[in-house]
Amino acid sequence: MSAVWDFADFDDHEHVHMFRDRASGLTAVIAVHSTHLGPGAGGVRYWHYPQRAAAITDALRLSRGMSYKNAMAGLPMGGGKGVILADEGAAKTPELLAAFGRSVESLGGAYVTAEDVGITDADMVQIAKHTKHVSGLPVASGAAGGDPGPLTALGVYLGIKAAILQGLGTDSAAGVRIAVQGVGSVGGGVARRLAAEGAKLTLADVNLARAKALADELGADLADSAAIMEIEADVLSPNALGAILTERSIEKLRVPIVAGGANNQLSTAADGQRIHDRGIVYAPDYVINAGGIINVALEYLGHGSREEVESRIHLIPGRLAEIWAESKASGTPASAVADRMAQKLIGRG
Repeated sequence: MSAVWDFADFDDHEHVHMFRDRASGLTAVIAVHSTHLGPGAGGVRYWHYPQRAAAITDALRLSRGMSYKNAMAGLPMGGGKGVILADEGAAKTPELLAAFGRSVESLGGAYVTAEDVGITDADMVQIAKHTKHVSGLPVASGAAGGDPGPLTALGVYLGIKAAILQGLGTDSAAGVRIAVQGVGSVGGGVARRLAAEGAKLTLADVNLARAKALADELGADLADSAAIMEIEADVLSPNALGAILTERSIEKLRVPIVAGGANNQLSTAADGQRIHDRGIVYAPDYVINAGGIINVALEYLGHGSREEVESRIHLIPGRLAEIWAESKASGTPASAVADRMAQKLIGRG
């Protein structure tokens, strides 16, 4: 396997750590992209990867995305990400979570962890027994913190509304045809908010039973998880895993707007140009999906109420509008505009 700095997604990361604990079965990667603004903050993902190199790539890409996300959200935090490699069929045990907590603690505060795919707030309680550099813990009503999913969903919903205004010229989702890919914590929350406003939804998820249950609840249509990328609609909202916008998939898009909460939606930087060339309004993922990290960052910093969290999340549409205005004025893809803004904020512009 290549050295980590030979990976295509290595971007002058400050730290990349590999952890192995034989007793618990932990194999993990923690990547810290930047601490220019503060400790590298980002969740830990529990996922099965066919090859270990794919886990390293994921950690590199996600940690860079967290640097940009935290900077664009105005948070005094850098970017980091953890990945725990899940053995197929193996259980996630307290011993494994404890070993991961010790791994985080060994970095001396350079990385602050929280929930991501496959990790719950109950898991964070277990991890917190072994490190103080943790957020996303259960909190009292009205306080910042806890499960970040619903707050991410709020930001994505507001971002979709901003994209509808930008692309369709209406400030309401009523009657707008929206294809939602992925209906877990974030996508499901987005779908419920949009349905309440009268949007016409088509839902898809790799967990067909989950998608069908939500479609029945909301009176939405159901589509195959792959086929939804080619559905004719007003908005495609990707809320599952990343790298779904490729040269081939972008050619087949039948929507004027792409806005969703999935991380790293563009497979490559060139795909940002491709989606721009097609005239599609694109909401850069790390801008629209910042609600969750705003929530857990304010919890970790110790000075945030739920009211403050939601107030900051409501700034997301304005940031997107600024990106789209610059994109239109300069002819530069929205993805590249956002990247340049974020790079300047972290001292790399």
